[in-house]
Amino acid sequence: MDRPLRDLAADHPHLAAALAAALDGSGPALRVLAPGAAVTRPASAHDEPHVPEGVAVVLRTSGSTGAPRDVLLSAAALRASGEATLRRIGGPGSWLLVLPPDHVAGLQVLARAALSGAVAHVAPGGPFRASSFAAAAAELPAGGRRYTSIVPTQLVRLLDDEAGRAALRTFDAVLLGGSGIPPALLDDAFDAEITVVTTYGMTETCGGCVYDGVPLEGVRARVADDGRVLLAGPVLADGYLGRPDLDEAAFLVDDEGTRWLRTSDLGRFDAGGRLRVVGRADDVIITGGVNVTPGPVEDLLVTLPAVREACVVGVPDDEWGQAVVAVLVVGPSGPPALADVRALVTAHLGTAAAPRRLVVVPALPTRGPGKPDRRAAAALATEPPAPPA
Repeated sequence: MDRPLRDLAADHPHLAAALAAALDGSGPALRVLAPGAAVTRPASAHDEPHVPEGVAVVLRTSGSTGAPRDVLLSAAALRASGEATLRRIGGPGSWLLVLPPDHVAGLQVLARAALSGAVAHVAPGGPFRASSFAAAAAELPAGGRRYTSIVPTQLVRLLDDEAGRAALRTFDAVLLGGSGIPPALLDDAFDAEITVVTTYGMTETCGGCVYDGVPLEGVRARVADDGRVLLAGPVLADGYLGRPDLDEAAFLVDDEGTRWLRTSDLGRFDAGGRLRVVGRADDVIITGGVNVTPGPVEDLLVTLPAVREACVVGVPDDEWGQAVVAVLVVGPSGPPALADVRALVTAHLGTAAAPRRLVVVPALPTRGPGKPDRRAAAALATEPPAPPA
C-alpha cells in the first residue's frame, strides 16, 4: 500500500497542522520544500505522487555532493526520535523554532511539539538576530519546560549579545548541532550558564540521535575500520525516494540482521565512551602525502581571540598537491598573524596541518542551517588576493 505525497513550502502558514496530520495518518505524506518555493499541484489525484504507506515526511537534502536527494522519513522513525529526545532532555515543553523547517533540525522542532501535544512558537522570518530571538523567547508560554534548537553560528551571535544570553538562559535545553562545534564555544556557553545539549545526526537519522556523545535510547553507534561512524536504531530513514542506488550505498545490514547507516563522518570514542566526530571523510585534505582533517584545525583556530569562525579547506598547489588554507571571520581587531596561526597548529597537530594562507571574509558561506559550504569556501580561498588599495 502507499499514500499520496503533497508538496508544501516551509513558510506555509498551515505547515505545522499538515505535519501533524502526516504523522498521525489523517493526512497525506508531506514533502517540505524551501521557503517561498513554487508548489505545482497535480492536475488530478491520479497524477499525484505516492510514497510507501509508512512514510510521513520527505525532506530534500543536497548533502556534500550537491546532488538532490529526497529522504523518506517514516512516522514511526520520527516518533521514536521525538520520544527519545524528550526522555533525554526532561519531558514535553514549549518549543521555539528559529531554524528553517525544510531542514531536519527545524522540522523536528515542529514534530516534537506535535507529538507531545504542544504548539511550537515560530520566530519571525528574515535574517537571524539576537534581538528577534530574545523577543520570540519572551512570547513562549509561562511555566513548563522550554526548548529550542540552534546551530553554532546562531549561538555565537547570541553569546555576543546581552539580551541573547539572557534569553538563552530561560531555556531548559538548547539543542546545538548542524555542524562542528568548537570546544571554546561550548566553554563560553557554560560560562554564560546556558544549558547546551550537543547533538549529532543527519536527515537520514531524523536529525540528532547522539546527544552529548551518547546515543539516544534505542540508537547504536560504532566506528568502522575505516574510521566512519555507523548508526543504527528505530530513527533511521526508510531510504531515498526513487534512488535504490543510494539506498545500497548508504545502508548496510550486518550478519546479525541489524540495519546500519554508513555516514560520511569520521569519529572515535573518547576515554569515557562518548562518540566524538572529528570530520568528514570527503573533507580530508591530502597535503604533501599527509592526511589533514579540517575539524581539529578549525577548533584550534577559534581559540584565538581574533577569530570568530573558521573553515579550513584544501586548494590545488603545484608543490603540495593541496595547500591548507584557513578561511576566517575575524573580530574588530583584525586577523591573527599567519606565523602565530602556524605556530599554534604545528604545536598541537603537526606542521602539515598548519595553514599556509589566511583568507578573511565577512561571513562563511553556508549550505543548510549553519553548515559550512566547503566548496564555496575553497572557491574563495583560490581567488587571487585583491591588489592593495
